[in-house]
Amino acid sequence: MKNSTSTSPGVESTHPEPPTAAARVEAVEVDTRERVLQSILECGPSTASQLAERLGLTPAAVRRHLATLTDNGAIGSREQRVYGPRGRGRPSRVFYLTDRGRADFYQAYDELAVDALRALASVAGSLAVSELAERRVADVEARYRLARSEDPDATPVQALTKALSATGYVASVQPVSSGEQICQHHCPVAHVAAEFPQLCEAETQLFGRLLGSHVQRLATIAHGDGVCTTHVPRPVAPTS
Repeated sequence: MKNSTSTSPGVESTHPEPPTAAARVEAVEVDTRERVLQSILECGPSTASQLAERLGLTPAAVRRHLATLTDNGAIGSREQRVYGPRGRGRPSRVFYLTDRGRADFYQAYDELAVDALRALASVAGSLAVSELAERRVADVEARYRLARSEDPDATPVQALTKALSATGYVASVQPVSSGEQICQHHCPVAHVAAEFPQLCEAETQLFGRLLGSHVQRLATIAHGDGVCTTHVPRPVAPTS
């Protein structure tokens, strides 16, 4: 007797074919590469060893995925900056997201925004672009004040970092010997800011005003750096 699940001649089965072993392996590979990209986005430029530790993979596996991502232009690499005396051996390489790699994540502005700002500047001048940039960072300020009210124990820098992450900048804070650094691992307006620095200037001025500090912008994604980095100096103790 024939199996009851068999289909009659000329009738297509309604059951989809199960994925092949090769397809399943490829799906896992793609998912792992997306995890690598996400880790670099959230934590900034990273070495293969750092990625392996964060993702629970072997360094060899990570390097294989990094090679694929480099070949398709999603990431680039450079020698790791070494501060102080350099040890023996070649310096490690750090991997960072390229514009193409960032395109896998959302961008709030595109070429249309650039064209619109060009038209605005040609008609109303650069001052109009600066005013528009100031209105844009108002959302960050509103979220900052909300974060301060929700968590009064949070420091101003922590509240600002939370507000930036809520608006798509994937921000973190890093302590340094002279104060703190706010690191923005993603910039949804990077392509626009590359041509219109007023966006970065308005943001930096907002940071200084909210934190009551003379902050300094050290690096920006718009100018080719892997992370937007802003230094917040430690307050100077008053002298007697």
